[in-house]
Amino acid sequence: MKLLHKDIEKDNAGQVTLMPEEAEDMWHTYNLLQVGDSLRASTIRKVQTESQTGSVGSSRVRTTLTLCVETIDFDSQACQLRVKGTNLEENQYVKMGAYHTIELELNRKFTLAKKSWDSVVLDRIEQACDATQKADVAAVVMQEGLANLVLVTPAMTLLRAKVELTIPRKRRGSCTQHEKALERFYEAVMQAILRHINFDVVKCFLVASPGFVRDQFMTYLFKEAVRQDNKVLLENRPKFILVHSSSGHKYSLKEILSDPTVTSRLSDTKASGEVKALEDFYKMLQHEPDRAFYGLAHVERATEALAIDTLLISDNLFRHQDVATRSRYVRLVDNVRDNGGNVRIFSSLHVSGEQLTQLSGVAAILRFPIADLSEPEDSSSDED
Repeated sequence: MKLLHKDIEKDNAGQVTLMPEEAEDMWHTYNLLQVGDSLRASTIRKVQTESQTGSVGSSRVRTTLTLCVETIDFDSQACQLRVKGTNLEENQYVKMGAYHTIELELNRKFTLAKKSWDSVVLDRIEQACDATQKADVAAVVMQEGLANLVLVTPAMTLLRAKVELTIPRKRRGSCTQHEKALERFYEAVMQAILRHINFDVVKCFLVASPGFVRDQFMTYLFKEAVRQDNKVLLENRPKFILVHSSSGHKYSLKEILSDPTVTSRLSDTKASGEVKALEDFYKMLQHEPDRAFYGLAHVERATEALAIDTLLISDNLFRHQDVATRSRYVRLVDNVRDNGGNVRIFSSLHVSGEQLTQLSGVAAILRFPIADLSEPEDSSSDED
């Protein structure tokens, strides 16, 4: 993402002009947009024209519109973002108040205006425009007959390919059917890697599976690379790391990212930082429950006691349509930062973010134990 212009007043009202440069930037934009914002962008509009003879024709024209945002639709797999709203500035093609849907495009700038830019949204822009935070980790999580190829970016986990193949069991006295099916499966996974992974960007490629599947696949992969003289694979062999996982399903990614051999290689990635923070929270909950809180009401009371060391919060809470509820979460983040605490905003598109959402989306590790908060909690933590 490129920040082209920023104009925010002292009362926090103002506008920014941004240019999305890659698919992940659409996810960041989705998290910036809220109902009631004003979005100005280039778009295609179908216009009806009437000739002098009275015949009616239609043509598609490119025009720039300013919409008052009403609905936001994000496709996480295709990374496409559509914004529907009413036109705020009349032009020759579109009347004032007419409905239109803008599909934001890569490498086309847009201007977003808000009545109030809070700290969470401004942090998101800073994160999106940081060139050091890119998709530098890829992984294939596999078991016999199933493989999930994923890209782990700082903001999301993207499923790039899923390979499923029925592998017949070994028969007594004959394994040929089993071995042929396995070979076809490994070939399909290899083709998916070559098609979807850009090794110029990826710093580390994780191969994870239960048992010996990963070792057999690696043997096959580099035997084929030598046979086909595939320079891309042969030159990037040091980037491959073999890791144990309990299954070939996508949710096994969490245990892979918390593996010590992996965390040492991925120490600078946001995804492994989130996994570690969540793991620390669960350990604290197990051994010192008075220093691990979750649920909005409990965490807010711990903030008032200046007790929060690390706040874990899911980014989908900041997409709440109710302004007062959203402001409550923003205030919580600001208070923790003002008191010297760490704030980790989890992406709801990461496996760790999904787990945090099951814990109400907000949790905290405390500096010191607070025993008496556990009793009065009722349903107030479920207000979101």
